Amino acid sequence: MAKILLFDWGNTIMVDYGFPGPMYRWEKIDWMPNADKALKTLSNLHPCYLATNAGLSDSTLVLKALSRVGADLFFSGIFTSTDLGVEKPDPEFFRAICDHLRVLPGDCIMIGDHYVKDITGARQFGMKTVWLNHKKHNGDFPMADRIIHSMDELPEIIRTL
Repeated sequence: MAKILLFDWGNTIMVDYGFPGPMYRWEKIDWMPNADKALKTLSNLHPCYLATNAGLSDSTLVLKALSRVGADLFFSGIFTSTDLGVEKPDPEFFRAICDHLRVLPGDCIMIGDHYVKDITGARQFGMKTVWLNHKKHNGDFPMADRIIHSMDELPEIIRTL
């Protein structure tokens, strides 16, 4: 069975410039480097979902932002903390997603750029994790099953998990 891939949004799929208001309204929005290429490959092999705290945006507003760069085509669904009523890193965030998808934690791989928010809660809940450490932090990161520095590394890493 193909693993379900859960992606963080800001600074994993799209650049979070930190502008005020919801991202879909920002004058400038962009893909993170190589995220589009990774998703083109992976979405043909695995169901892909967005799993984000999203700040001011619910799933409808996230979809509007994704659509501006064509990223909406790669995702089977969007889960936001606004819609779920719980935020990452709380393991309940990940439980709510698994309950909705009717899958076990071991069926999912969480991919994100924030070690605490994206990786620790997912791993505590029993998911596999891939940390996008694009800032190349040094140290011990035991909750990350794999660590990558660029999204172009992701398809091969997913193949090996």
